[in-house]
Amino acid sequence: MSSGGLELPPGDGGPGGDGSTDAPPGAVSLVRPMEIGAELDWGADAWSEVRTRARRAGRAYIWLNLVEQRLRAVVNAVLRPIYAPVHGEDWVIAAAGPAGQEWVQRAVAVREVSRRKGYLLDPADDNVVSFLTLPQLRELLVQHWPCFEPYLDDRREVELALDELEVARNVVSRNRALSVTVLAQAERASARLLEILGSGTGSPSADRLPIDAVEDLVGDRYADVVGVHPDRVRLQRQLPAEDLFGNARRLDAVGIGLNLLVQNYSGRRLVRLAESGCRARLLFLNPASSAVRRRERELGLKKGEMSRSVEMNILHMRRVRARLRDPDAFEIQVFDETPRFTAYLVNGDGADGLAVVQPYLRKARGMEAPVLVLRGGGRGSDVVREGGGQEGEGGLFGTYREEFESVWADSRPVS
Repeated sequence: MSSGGLELPPGDGGPGGDGSTDAPPGAVSLVRPMEIGAELDWGADAWSEVRTRARRAGRAYIWLNLVEQRLRAVVNAVLRPIYAPVHGEDWVIAAAGPAGQEWVQRAVAVREVSRRKGYLLDPADDNVVSFLTLPQLRELLVQHWPCFEPYLDDRREVELALDELEVARNVVSRNRALSVTVLAQAERASARLLEILGSGTGSPSADRLPIDAVEDLVGDRYADVVGVHPDRVRLQRQLPAEDLFGNARRLDAVGIGLNLLVQNYSGRRLVRLAESGCRARLLFLNPASSAVRRRERELGLKKGEMSRSVEMNILHMRRVRARLRDPDAFEIQVFDETPRFTAYLVNGDGADGLAVVQPYLRKARGMEAPVLVLRGGGRGSDVVREGGGQEGEGGLFGTYREEFESVWADSRPVS
């Protein structure tokens, strides 16, 4: 080594070596990794924390991705016909103007690098608009607002929604911790913005369960289960009765007393729901059956306590039915079989179907039993494999729908 070079001490000169001091003068002593004391292992608490962060960030990313894709489509649809006839493929550069030269040129450069390295997996993405970020798309929207005004009602509302999204976008893009409050704010702002941008009836709405694209990624693993709750109290915090039943076109319910519906959704709202076109079929356990008495003994209730409760629920539903112009839209029947589960199937015949299912446990009341939330109209029995064949196993939604129909066929109407 030249005299101006840097010489390292021999490998055995540190702790555990022979303590030799034969290193030449001027050699630099290095600290060995074991002497630093760095702790690289993660414990259970650390793993739990990072998984929580990943779940929140992943959910926020899905919403941000939806908004960004929608905004790109809107910008392209409105500005391209204005600038493309004159500027051709450089229309985005022209639309950005002198004020946006820096960021639009950066997007052009990223596009060229992606082309060269083979990162453009879809030819539809081979354009500058696909490389603009949410703030840059917003800049085009604001800068050319007179062009967008005929399509969007309120510029201030659009900008406020984008402002709310910016906090979550900044946190997610830098992989930092996202709070529950900011995540909820981002989901509300995204749903509102997608509604403003006119994304049609298929857009996620705050009136139903938030869209979760992860369902499609792990769907084969979890069938059509989109939520699991240890009891009904925790279910209702996440999915109130108003959100579950509020947009129902069809409602099929089976159980002992159907308390989730009867006690948490008022008769007035049920009347409005039926008058708006919803058709309901309600199946109660016959309060005079021996199955009710067995259930009372299982739960340690006084004789007749459960049967009176079921009778009251049925009477309440009969009063609701009596107020309808079309009583046939609100069918009430009773069954005598041993109850095995309670299920509420909302819009079971459509792509937006949703179901809440609880098994009956021997020593647990309905409020205390675990709850499954199922999404209907999805994978079910019509799932297509990548290779072109069809998935043989259906989802749980179809299973409980068949069970309901079977019990309904053997039940008796309530006059």
